[in-house]
Amino acid sequence: MFSRWLVPHKRDFATLTEREVLSLAIAAEEEDGQIYSALAEKLEPSYPASAKVFEGMAEEESGHRRRLLDLYKQRFGDRLVPIRREHVRGFLQRKPLWLSNTLSLEATRQLVWEMERGAQHFYQEAMARAQDPDVRKLLGDLALEEQGHARKAEQLEATHLTEGNRETEKDEEHRQFVLTYVQPGLAGLMDGSVSTLAPVFAAAFATGDTTQTFLVGLAAAVGAGISMGFTEAAADDGKLTGRGSPIKRGLACGVMTTLGGLGHALPYLIPNFHLATLIAMVVVVIELWAIAFIQNRFMSTPFWRAVIQVVLGGAMVFAAGILIGSA
Repeated sequence: MFSRWLVPHKRDFATLTEREVLSLAIAAEEEDGQIYSALAEKLEPSYPASAKVFEGMAEEESGHRRRLLDLYKQRFGDRLVPIRREHVRGFLQRKPLWLSNTLSLEATRQLVWEMERGAQHFYQEAMARAQDPDVRKLLGDLALEEQGHARKAEQLEATHLTEGNRETEKDEEHRQFVLTYVQPGLAGLMDGSVSTLAPVFAAAFATGDTTQTFLVGLAAAVGAGISMGFTEAAADDGKLTGRGSPIKRGLACGVMTTLGGLGHALPYLIPNFHLATLIAMVVVVIELWAIAFIQNRFMSTPFWRAVIQVVLGGAMVFAAGILIGSA
């Protein structure tokens, strides 16, 4: 319900006709095939064996597209409905192909796993709503094939990768944990830690009062947590993307946003202003470096890139708060 307010001008999946669902599936398979081909091309120079894996995945997507297109022509003719993922509420947009050039090998495989899971959920939802027997059968078959796509990837890896160059894969439970909790939680932690720096330290240097500063920090942290939590929960319901329960994601994002904002506000419970401010500054340094570490550990972001994004950005917000409060 909230997503209708926050994401306007998009169709609900439940309102799509079978013709629109098939057109959407054809466009999605074409896009995924292009992504797999681009990933294979990107990995070829450094990881030729892994590139073979993604070439095989691209061939799988091409086969799915042909089967969908054959059924569409049989039922509705040659003219496709111009509908894509970004037109339907609940879909996550794919990252631009050029952005994939910045992904590590493990992050690339994580992206592929997310794509497969999303495709599986899409076909399951579409099959449940289809009325035409042929359409329902094909969608059901594709749902089963997407469910086994991970196993297909493992078969391709067994064919093309040796033990010497095989990358250790994270299991499905861990990847789902990353999707449902780590990614939303990290986004919340970053927002809470960085966005509340300016109001907290502006209040501190403007008033010199620890109680007032703490109340400003508490209000900023709680408000940011509620806002981020609702935004994450409303982003999608998880049925089409496989990202898990929106309530779990919203709670993870909201709680971590609040904790991120409270970290540098809690020291102002200490009556001594100078001591509280010193401790708060130390907490800020720890927070920003911790976020950079988490990005590197769970999101496969190169460490120094994470440092530039988080630490440098946070330092600028921190400085802005001090300057405004001292004016």
